Amino acid sequence: MSERPFDRAFDFLHVNNRPDKPREKGITEMRGPYYDPMGPRELRDILETMGWYVDIYKFSGGSFALMPEEAVTELIDICHEYDVKVSTGGFIENVLIRDNDKVEEYVEECANLGFDIVEISSGFLAIDTDDMVAMTELVADTEGVEPKPEINVQFGAGGASDPEELESEVQQAPEVAVEEGKRHLDAGADLLMVEAEGITEEVKEWRTDVVYTLANELGEENLVFEAPGPDMFEWYIKNFGPNVNLFVDNSQIVELECMRSGLWGKTTSWGRTTTYSRE
Repeated sequence: MSERPFDRAFDFLHVNNRPDKPREKGITEMRGPYYDPMGPRELRDILETMGWYVDIYKFSGGSFALMPEEAVTELIDICHEYDVKVSTGGFIENVLIRDNDKVEEYVEECANLGFDIVEISSGFLAIDTDDMVAMTELVADTEGVEPKPEINVQFGAGGASDPEELESEVQQAPEVAVEEGKRHLDAGADLLMVEAEGITEEVKEWRTDVVYTLANELGEENLVFEAPGPDMFEWYIKNFGPNVNLFVDNSQIVELECMRSGLWGKTTSWGRTTTYSRE
């Protein structure tokens, strides 16, 4: 385990206990290039100040496919300096639609470039669960990378769809996502991504019942919940504690960690977030 490699400023003041790296709980996944074209200087600034609290760095929207290869590998190398794993995001959906015969080549290239995680998503795809699980097995069998399947209850999740467009699509029962998640875990996945759309994002009322069903049936330690906004990650922390696994935008890393640590919060959570250890 990697202990905190620095003396924290104001170290005499209390913060909640956080697991050392590599963490099995309290995982923070951070969005990389998408809403802004994050380069090495911005990434290094983030990780020099907050890198110990970041576990996974995710390229979103297939952004790596637009960048010079040297820029992609530089970002990956910087992440590895700070013990941060690097994820592809859900780009495999694009490969399946446009280059269906190159899925294996795509996974191999991810490993060659230094990616640690290949996300396997299907928010926009009409595809069999058997086929999705087969890709989890493919990645699990590829040296150097690990699979991170996505489960969701909303067709069209994971993109830039308008709320009206998502509302026109029928949601699937959470039990379907549970069964798919179990199969992915049996096929070699350690973590599952839970898309926010249809649950806490782009909905009139949050489907917190879906969250509880997934957590109870699949184990919250096996799930990374997307929480694209402070109200969302505050809800997860209030209901699952500060060491719940979350995926947030890079602009929210400090706010999330302040809330996890108990240093700060909103009216409904300030002064209430805590941990306990018998050690």
